[in-house]
Amino acid sequence: MYKFFSHLSFSLPTICFGLIAVLALTYIGLIAVVMNYAALTVTFSQSVTNDEATVGTLESQYLASVANITNANYVALGYAPPIAQVFVPTKSVTALR
Repeated sequence: MYKFFSHLSFSLPTICFGLIAVLALTYIGLIAVVMNYAALTVTFSQSVTNDEATVGTLESQYLASVANITNANYVALGYAPPIAQVFVPTKSVTALR
C-alpha cells in the first residue's frame, strides 16, 4: 500500500488547485439553485396575482347576482306575497355552551 501512495505524487499546489476547482463548481451550483428558486418564486407570485384577479371578477359577478335577487319585485314576477311571517325562537348558539 505504501508503494501505491508513493507513485501518486500529489503536491500541495495540485491539491490546492483541485480544491479551488471543486469549491468554484460548488459555488456555481449554489448560484444556479438560488436563481432557480427566485424564478419559481416570481412565477408563483404572478400566478397568485392572476388568481386574485379571477376571484375579484367572480366576486363582482356574485354580488351583482345577489343585488338582482334582493332588488327583484317578486309580485311583479308572478309570485304571491307571504300570508304571514313567523320567526322561530331558538336558543342562542355560541361556541361556549
